[in-house]
Amino acid sequence: MLAYTHPACMAHDTGPGHPESPARLETVLQAVRAAFPDAQWRDAPAASRDHLLRVHTRDLVARVLDTPVEGLYRLDEDTVLSPGSARAALHAAGAAVAAVDAVLAGEDRLAFCAVRPPGHHAEAGRAMGFCLFNSVAVAAAHAVMEHGLRRVSIVDFDVHHGNGSQAIFQDEARVQYLSSHQSPLFPDTGLAHERGMNNIRNAPLPAGSGGEAFRAAWREILLPALEAFRPELLLVSAGFDGHRLDPLADLELEADDYQWLCAELAAAAGRHSQGRIVSLLEGGYSLGALRSSVVAHLRGLGA
Repeated sequence: MLAYTHPACMAHDTGPGHPESPARLETVLQAVRAAFPDAQWRDAPAASRDHLLRVHTRDLVARVLDTPVEGLYRLDEDTVLSPGSARAALHAAGAAVAAVDAVLAGEDRLAFCAVRPPGHHAEAGRAMGFCLFNSVAVAAAHAVMEHGLRRVSIVDFDVHHGNGSQAIFQDEARVQYLSSHQSPLFPDTGLAHERGMNNIRNAPLPAGSGGEAFRAAWREILLPALEAFRPELLLVSAGFDGHRLDPLADLELEADDYQWLCAELAAAAGRHSQGRIVSLLEGGYSLGALRSSVVAHLRGLGA
């Protein structure tokens, strides 16, 4: 397994008490290094503005990268810029680009991006939901536009719907977006009838659903859609805030649920994409649950 991170991702300061804190990434790094001592760690490069402009407007890119910041600057109630945020966001998106390049070059079949801030809520022209740039969208666009792939799937099991990822690709038939998420819950998108160009599938789940309903949604709705699409590359928005210990949601999952799903994803990737998977860290705000869940996730993927 290849693993990408960068010290700049620790310097994104969200302020006291914010759930998306540097401690999250430190917990993930410690857990992955302990559980997978053979992982090949690489420094994530910075994404270029051209990488970002494939999925974001010039106005958003300039707002995040060029706003003079002293202290904390709020883009909205939950989404913060600090002096270190622009560089963190560049390296988070750059990890996604580098991981796609490496996996498609055959350097390894699996790459994990241990980065922050998360990305899947960021829309083309709007940073939101703790997210500045949409790193998984940057990765998908890079795979399509730079490598010429015709079928790229984004699988998103974060407890919050990835509104940004869906909106960016709802009119792009080469990118599939599949999501299970708690509903109703922020950002109040991702209804079952939202289909895009038949490249979108959502499985909203009520609070308290638990592992049985989560697995059924994937088994009956989302995994069959993945099979039908036959992706050449699988991208994973790996959020662990569906865990029963997470303070921001109530889906009531266990680490074993993530491992089960990721084993299914690895099997599908083996059938359709030469096993090629790039996973990016999204949410997860209980440090204990994050520690166990990220290890279960990577074990399921075959790390």
